[in-house]
Amino acid sequence: MANSINLETVNELIAGSVGGAAQVLVGHPLDTIKTRAQIAPSMASPLLGIAGVNSLLFAAYGASRRIISPFPQLSLKETAAAGAMAGAANAVLASPVEMFKVRMQGQYGAATDKRLRHVVGDMWRDWGFRKGIMRGYWVTVAREIPAYAGFYTAFEFSKRKFAEKYGPNLPVWCLLTSGATGGISYWLTSYPLDVVKSRIQLRAEPPKGTPVQYIAHELKAIVVEGGFAGLLRGLSPSLIRRQVRLDGSLYV
Repeated sequence: MANSINLETVNELIAGSVGGAAQVLVGHPLDTIKTRAQIAPSMASPLLGIAGVNSLLFAAYGASRRIISPFPQLSLKETAAAGAMAGAANAVLASPVEMFKVRMQGQYGAATDKRLRHVVGDMWRDWGFRKGIMRGYWVTVAREIPAYAGFYTAFEFSKRKFAEKYGPNLPVWCLLTSGATGGISYWLTSYPLDVVKSRIQLRAEPPKGTPVQYIAHELKAIVVEGGFAGLLRGLSPSLIRRQVRLDGSLYV
């Protein structure tokens, strides 16, 4: 039994890495548009980092499923719980990876733009681990829990509906559609916290106060600057990008 679980975990790590690499290659241009839309005043490659994040996510989701139930077929409520647990675990790596990705994407190709190693070094030197490297961790946790509960629930729901008509061996287009449905659910449940996260992680200084206080302060600032529409800034490219990701089709 232990060897079987270990093999499943290795498979999940490998699948997550492949899915993360595919995500970057296909979706990075749209992700850059999304980030710049969120952080612009008026409106090193993340390949390894995102591959690592997806690897952790897939392994955490697989482990969460086994913790919640010994049976392979979970109810949708159990699937949501497993997704939420995986999201919370995933935030440990997703927070610093996305923070540096956001800061790299916030550069506009000027001669003064910094390389990734310099961005990392500056954050470590100026702010240390908690306020520098892990800046935005708690808002990432708050985003990832509902986001992955929504993603995996929508993905499984769609897959099961297709299975009722086409049987257990689903065509590829059914898997891709299920993944796209999960991706849309991911973003609809993660906004506006994704906007808050991007803004906090790009700030010159770390946020002040408790996580609840600085998240509330940022939400208020977004509304003051751009109205309630500002809370959804960058959502359109996010929805398009998620539909071309391969997360759902790989995790079968």
